[in-house]
Amino acid sequence: MEYFCYHRDRPGSRGLREELLEQHWSYMDRYEQELIARGPTFAADGETPTGSVHIVGLPDAAAVRAFAFDEPNYQAGAYRDVLVRRWRNVLGRTMWEYPGDPQDGNRYLVLGLGEGPAADLGLPADRDELIAYGPLLSDDGGSWLGTAVLLRAASPDAARAVLTADRYADIEVHDWDFGGRR
Repeated sequence: MEYFCYHRDRPGSRGLREELLEQHWSYMDRYEQELIARGPTFAADGETPTGSVHIVGLPDAAAVRAFAFDEPNYQAGAYRDVLVRRWRNVLGRTMWEYPGDPQDGNRYLVLGLGEGPAADLGLPADRDELIAYGPLLSDDGGSWLGTAVLLRAASPDAARAVLTADRYADIEVHDWDFGGRR
């Protein structure tokens, strides 16, 4: 099963995250085969970390919760909260299979939170800019709860436009970068 995890930083935790960077990467190295996408989100300045995205394929909810909550930054208190949802990989690939240049252009996490009838289950027209795309689902996979997208776009507004605005209670757009060891 595939899961979307978004660890949101606690304000003022940048130093702690920097101190734990090697521990974080070593922890993620253990999940190298299971990771679909990963990377930090940033404030509007493009430098201040605000969170970490991890999309991972694991056998069940217990395994993903262990993954999310045993992570060194979480254990040390760097994160204020963690969103964990079932997710479906509509693109059927990992971020490392993204055909574009991972350093080129602006990259974003678009997180649409909703309820009711599902929206945006099909791929948008400009698929070449998508890095990861899929619905957020309830634990049993039976209910649609939103959509999570990693993409390259010209601006935050262009990134937001990938989702049908009136179908979501809230749409968040965060600067995002490919994560992992360089």
